[in-house]
Amino acid sequence: MEEVILKSNEDDHSTYPSSVVLNVVEMIENHDITVAKPNKTQDVEAEMMIKVNNDVEDVKSQSPIQQEQNKNINKFVRLDSLDQEAFQLARRPSFTTTKAGTIVAVMQLAFQSIGVVYGDIGTSPLYVFSSTFSDRIPTKNNILGALSLIIYSLTLFPLIKYVLVVLRANDNGDGGTFAMYSLICRHARVSAIPSTQLQGEDEMNLSAYKLNINPNKNLKRAKKIKEAMERSGFAKKCLLVVALLGTCMVIGDGIFTPCISVLSAVDGAKKIHASISSVAILVVLFSVQRFGTDKVGYAFAPAIVVWYLFIGIVGIYNLIQHDPTVLKAFNPMYIFKYFKEDNKQAWISLGGVILCMTGTEAMFADLGHFSVRSIQIAFTGLVYPCLVSTYVGQAAYLSKFPHNVNDAFYKSTPESVYWPMFAAAVLASIIASQAMISATFAIVKQSMSLGCFPRVRVIHTSHKHEGQVYIPEVNYLLMFACVLVTAAFKNTTKIGNAYGN
Repeated sequence: MEEVILKSNEDDHSTYPSSVVLNVVEMIENHDITVAKPNKTQDVEAEMMIKVNNDVEDVKSQSPIQQEQNKNINKFVRLDSLDQEAFQLARRPSFTTTKAGTIVAVMQLAFQSIGVVYGDIGTSPLYVFSSTFSDRIPTKNNILGALSLIIYSLTLFPLIKYVLVVLRANDNGDGGTFAMYSLICRHARVSAIPSTQLQGEDEMNLSAYKLNINPNKNLKRAKKIKEAMERSGFAKKCLLVVALLGTCMVIGDGIFTPCISVLSAVDGAKKIHASISSVAILVVLFSVQRFGTDKVGYAFAPAIVVWYLFIGIVGIYNLIQHDPTVLKAFNPMYIFKYFKEDNKQAWISLGGVILCMTGTEAMFADLGHFSVRSIQIAFTGLVYPCLVSTYVGQAAYLSKFPHNVNDAFYKSTPESVYWPMFAAAVLASIIASQAMISATFAIVKQSMSLGCFPRVRVIHTSHKHEGQVYIPEVNYLLMFACVLVTAAFKNTTKIGNAYGN
């Protein structure tokens, strides 16, 4: 008895005559041959055989006249390699749709985002208190007021505004100022750029973006605002100017952030010339950008995770060791007391306080490199708790040693871990610059798509994530600007004044 396996031959593009199929069926019924069961490696072919068997059953159920007609037609279309590949793709577990696959993908992106997005805001503790009280020695109430400002600045802006609200208002996965502008123009005719304006209702229907329509007061008010802006040419131009200004500020952030971060870290070693060392470090940083966000993120993420754990643990140590009463700063009343007592000096110190939020815009601008959920998980799970811990710890130290405010970070670091902390700080400051560099690439790409930036070469560095791009011309212009600023200002106090104020 002969054993036969029906399968397609990828190299043979002929068709099977229906008479051959009928002969095979008769031989099977007469037990002249048997059909072998497919092994595990033939699962896909076995599923395809179900289709063949169904077609065979259809042929058997036909009348003799129909069978004769089939012999005249003499064609039975075989399953070729393309069909087989389609079956394989259809049956393959989807990485994006299975629950386990989605969790793994989100956690991988969250890990990468720590190295790319959160380096900037993570190095702010190096210089926030020294910039806040750059020209005076603070009192205990000054420290509590500044700490309360820092805590609620981190809570209201990065956590509530960006993580919980702004990240959800993305343009098909892209973030940034121009993404918001494009999203607004998609739903209202307010664009001053012709390429971004919808033409008719058909294009709105083709869009994947849907506006929830509920007959309530909020919708009526929004409709009135929309109609008023659509009628006003001045409002359209103002909206474009605001978008351009926001974009320019992010690019400016991308220039100042690497300078102040690297200088602050290198200042920990007093024996070396900080500005020269910082210039060398910045040149190396911009030189590795061509390898792409994906590789850079995987390389940088472990170092930033270690950095956050370092500053978080040292912050808890300082809190317990020096002055646990600084936890009173979680009471926002100390903010009002601070402004009431210090008045003008309190307002001036705001320029240093807001440096605790530097790099926050990178969370939104770098959204195209990652995803909403991954950025949210990274911030709430690691970044926010460690930042609050280190600021509280520095405040606890300064309440005992306020005269060390100009070097609060390194002075509050225990001697036993000083040099490991210094090494981590230098590495983290190098990586911190990555957040704003990646954000600059993303917003320049968006600006080009809207016709607001000269055409330059955009290199996609990942085959998985469309938003991960590298722009050589922009990269080298940023490097030149950073080197120039570092060489000109030479210390963090001057850069902090230019940056925060």
